[in-house]
Amino acid sequence: MKASVYTQYGPPEVLRMVDVPKPTPRDYELLVKVHATTVTIGDTIMRSFKLPNITGWQKFMARLILGWNKPRRHILGMELAGEIDAIGRKVTRFHPGDAVFASTYDVNFGGHAEYKCLPEKGVIALKPVNLTYEEAAAIPGGGQTAWHCLQKGRLQPGQKILIYGASGAVGTFAVQLASRHFAANVTGVCSGANVDLVKSLGASQVIDYTSQDFTQSGETYDVIFDAVGKLSPTQWKKALKPGGVHINVHADSNGGEKVEYMLILKEMIEAGVIKPIMDRVYPFDQIVEAHRYVEQGHKKGNVAIKVASS
Repeated sequence: MKASVYTQYGPPEVLRMVDVPKPTPRDYELLVKVHATTVTIGDTIMRSFKLPNITGWQKFMARLILGWNKPRRHILGMELAGEIDAIGRKVTRFHPGDAVFASTYDVNFGGHAEYKCLPEKGVIALKPVNLTYEEAAAIPGGGQTAWHCLQKGRLQPGQKILIYGASGAVGTFAVQLASRHFAANVTGVCSGANVDLVKSLGASQVIDYTSQDFTQSGETYDVIFDAVGKLSPTQWKKALKPGGVHINVHADSNGGEKVEYMLILKEMIEAGVIKPIMDRVYPFDQIVEAHRYVEQGHKKGNVAIKVASS
């Protein structure tokens, strides 16, 4: 099977399309034929090993986990959608031919390949019926993270929330969830090019960070969700109400990968409450170009990779 592989840290060009053995599912595993995956900021960080805003000991720990001088895991890809090709002999929940979407975060990644084995009890569910494979592949990362973090914020109807980084993969889900599910009053912060998009997702106010400083407006918020992990304490403390909740996507997203979350998001998507926002879809053989684009930091929502024909 074809897979996008990297054996050293570096620019997008370290990625190579190679033939690797097709995996065989064990007793409790599913073999998924990958129709679509995504390229996320996380993928570009692991590929380049340019870790943002971390101290020396954190970088030391990251090298132990990801690989000291070269990557320990050679196939990136944190999320995917596809069709079950085969099942292990003890699998009961799924069947060959089922259309599914899944997170690969806890199973050594591997979405950037034509096939991936996943545990039956992993973070995997039947694909929303009203989405393409490319759209479904964009749910597990940004969708689950937004849902998990907003729950940590104990967001209540009518409360004011500021979402910083409102046009990214996590931010676009967060704006929709906060406004449409939690019935909160949402202020989004993004670049001027994405103001209309963020308004269309349910934000009542949108601040262009390139021309306005939200900390100088005098507005305060019950919840501030930094969906890109770039705000300093000095910034968010100026705008947070006494007793308010600050959420940082890097610090507060642990534990955000659960089948229950996938099913909640699937239900809301099928009901038309929320949807994944897609920026670009690249063919599998242009995954290097996709990494270049995502690494620039200006994508709107999600960038998908079409691996196989639907």
